Amino acid sequence: MKQNSTPFDAAEYDKQIKMTLPFYEEMVQQIVDIVKLFHLQSLRWLDVGCGTGKMARTALDNFDIKKMVCIDVEKEMLERAEAFCNGDKVEFLQCDVRDLPYQGMFDIATAVQVNHYFKKAARTTAIKKCYDALEENGIYISFENFAPGSEEGKRLYLEHWKQFQIANGKTEEEADSHIKRYGYSYFPVTISESIELLKNCGFRMVEILWVSYMQVGLLARK
Repeated sequence: MKQNSTPFDAAEYDKQIKMTLPFYEEMVQQIVDIVKLFHLQSLRWLDVGCGTGKMARTALDNFDIKKMVCIDVEKEMLERAEAFCNGDKVEFLQCDVRDLPYQGMFDIATAVQVNHYFKKAARTTAIKKCYDALEENGIYISFENFAPGSEEGKRLYLEHWKQFQIANGKTEEEADSHIKRYGYSYFPVTISESIELLKNCGFRMVEILWVSYMQVGLLARK
């Protein structure tokens, strides 16, 4: 079985993500704000791990989208996203990012909370597939959980994240269960390791876009 293939309940996902992930909507808005600075027209946009369509819908509402392709490994997620994004500019593909069939087709590729589910070799493949899917000068933006640089930092940051979840409606047991997924259900690397990997995959420019709690946004250009 491939990594990141655990089934999700799509309706529950929308509820749980706001209880689990600090500033999820802010992440999406950061992507919109930075893409606007490039002043691109008639965008061709690839959204990897589209979930229930939040990123795609926001892009459609803010940009002149010539073509939008949303991929996810979960059929139910794609069905939710399709209902949310209804429009003939959007194509939905059930696909693992490591099997992306595209070459030089997109101006923008986004991957929100996707890459940390892969171990190093698979993560490299996933990022390289997105690199290949972009045209020259194409923009890649990812948000992912990151690993602190020390055990002390990890304990502190995980406790901070746990308290966020409790404050936003989870029981202590639910929050603790989620925090214990670190290193077992997802495989974060440090921010510097993520930057190095993007450069090794061929991106000529890599910058930190946003950091909060244990999530980082990275901006790269082909």
